Amino acid sequence: MPLNPDAVGTETEPHQASWTSKDALLYAVGIGAGTNELAFTTENTSGVEQQVFPTFPVVVGWGMGSAMRNIGSFNPAMLVHGQQAVTLHRPIPVEGTATITSKLVAMYDKGTAAVVVTESNATLDGSPLLTTTSSAFIRGEGGWGGDRGPSGPRNVPPDRAPDHEVTYQTSPDQALVYRLSGDRNPLHSDPAFAAMGGFDRPILHGLCSYGFTGRALLHTLCGSDPARFHHVEARFASPVLPGEALTVRMWEIGDGEAVFTTSVGDRVVIDQGLLRHS
Repeated sequence: MPLNPDAVGTETEPHQASWTSKDALLYAVGIGAGTNELAFTTENTSGVEQQVFPTFPVVVGWGMGSAMRNIGSFNPAMLVHGQQAVTLHRPIPVEGTATITSKLVAMYDKGTAAVVVTESNATLDGSPLLTTTSSAFIRGEGGWGGDRGPSGPRNVPPDRAPDHEVTYQTSPDQALVYRLSGDRNPLHSDPAFAAMGGFDRPILHGLCSYGFTGRALLHTLCGSDPARFHHVEARFASPVLPGEALTVRMWEIGDGEAVFTTSVGDRVVIDQGLLRHS
């Protein structure tokens, strides 16, 4: 089997990742922010201080120093993004250079597939800044008799109407903007490559839909204040096409906690969502 379960626990060497005000602005428009969110989309508006969206960590140091390089060989076409979590230890500054270490924390055997979980921790000026956790679902790479890992529903919404509902329209060109933040996978830009994956046209990055969702959570539950946004986690359930509308439904379940889903019409595209905030 080409994957190497013995790699679990390995860490990368610390590496540095830098970003600028422009990077934060480009990410903001990549996830659909516009003229009604000038704190995130401009740096020179009178009386408005630039801020950074809390989901921005998913593009910081994109492609650099990932622990995924330790897992062995596999067909990249069989990999899909499974889950993503972001924990913020403090608000992200408009520009900076963070030191990041990535660790391979788990590899689960699902029989016909494998799930690989990685975690990255970033410090800035010697203090913790953020933690990201990501899982990849790799078809055809299971079957070595390993632990199947956790399963079953989590962060399930209550059986009632949502407390909040926000719909954002994505642009037909959304993926072409978002890819400039780092993820140049041709699945999101090249019609021929998308066709090989069984899609009529390029699909939207899952992390772009994740960013749209984070915008809705920030503005609705955190009063648009990134300092109140502490942790978000979710599972990618279905692809999104650029130009589709995303509806984020939120249920407040306790002090500083909410669960959420994101849908295109009746089709859930992000589920098992949890936000911790203040």
